[in-house]
Amino acid sequence: DNSYTLTFLLVFFVLILFRPAFSINTLSATESLTISSNRTLVSPGNVFELGFFRTTSSSRWYLGIWYKKLTDRTYVWVANRDNPLSSSTGTLKISGNNLVILGHSNKSVWSTNVTRGNERSPVVAELLANGNFVIRDSNNTDASGFLWQSFDFPTNTLLPEMKLGYDLKTGLNRFLTSWRGSDDPSSGDHLYKLEPRSFPEFYIFNDDFPVHRIGPWNGIGFSGIPEDQKSSYMVYNFTENSEEVAYSFQMTNNSIYSRLIISSEGYFQRLTWTPSTKIWEVFWSSPVSLQCDPYRICGPYAYCDENTSPVCNCIQGFDPKNRQQWDVRVASSGCIRRTRLSCCGDGFTRMKNMKLPDTTMAIVDRSIDVKECKKRCLSDCNCTAYANADIRNGGTGCVIWTGTLEDIRTYFAEGQDLYVKLAAADLV
Repeated sequence: DNSYTLTFLLVFFVLILFRPAFSINTLSATESLTISSNRTLVSPGNVFELGFFRTTSSSRWYLGIWYKKLTDRTYVWVANRDNPLSSSTGTLKISGNNLVILGHSNKSVWSTNVTRGNERSPVVAELLANGNFVIRDSNNTDASGFLWQSFDFPTNTLLPEMKLGYDLKTGLNRFLTSWRGSDDPSSGDHLYKLEPRSFPEFYIFNDDFPVHRIGPWNGIGFSGIPEDQKSSYMVYNFTENSEEVAYSFQMTNNSIYSRLIISSEGYFQRLTWTPSTKIWEVFWSSPVSLQCDPYRICGPYAYCDENTSPVCNCIQGFDPKNRQQWDVRVASSGCIRRTRLSCCGDGFTRMKNMKLPDTTMAIVDRSIDVKECKKRCLSDCNCTAYANADIRNGGTGCVIWTGTLEDIRTYFAEGQDLYVKLAAADLV
């Protein structure tokens, strides 16, 4: 009877319309997400959402994570950035211990690479409150039970609680790779990456060339980003031990979102969203100065100072290596020492407010103070300069440079003291 069917359909629609809106953040081994179903995973706390998306100008589909509540769609992670789905046939599911994205005729376009053997318990994929997408044993919610996590494979974004840098146990170096363009999530040319050495540093690379050095961690921040000083709602961590060399940050105020990105133009930026502004404000952007921030702009034993003309200057006791080039403001050949070091009777010139030199040839000893550091540099004939490793509490630790001093610049108010070794004749 028609009215019976109609009533049934009506009740059915009302039930569908008013079904409880529960957000699910896990995917079990028997479930899948498809483009056509429009289903997404939503993190506890409703901050992040994971699902398939298309960018405005593209017909290709990607699996990604974005901020759920923001009207301006902001992506923080993309799985298949270099293998998009060409049509709207796409499925995310668990296969064995791995997540796979299947496209046309069930061909895999992306998968996680977990090689753990036969798990006793089934695995689940879960989108955590902090935006980390993980595969874990279904009965182990502890981080030690993660078989894979998206935080280990960043796209162009560092979120709070993510780590950038080396996991020394697994040999994994987590770095950021820019989008190809503002509307194209495929891998771009710019990287933000940690170079591990005795005094580790982050660099911006274009292709494989370092174009900007962020400077070593000085206990408070990176010496090359003086703008990123402590804020009331953020805590920065730089961990250096036998297990890892990594940077991360935490938010102390949950209503504020903050993220670090490497932009498609090659800028490393902190973007912050507050409930009052409702837009992403660029908190700072690095490099700042086209004059003094490009890597090794002034060559060896020279420093860049925006308040001088030309901006490249030889360190005290050094002269331009190629005077003709220097005079036409081509400074890449740098400077050479006026008087050879004698390895006894040498002294130091103190340079204030400096970005410390490139640390490729640096040695660090955190157990000694700056007085001891000076002694050590004097007694080492190869030592060319020294400085504090950490600027907190009046300065602690010791960095010694044993080679060419490069990529140095001055700051107006920030930076730190650098002591460059000179022969006695050049100290006047």
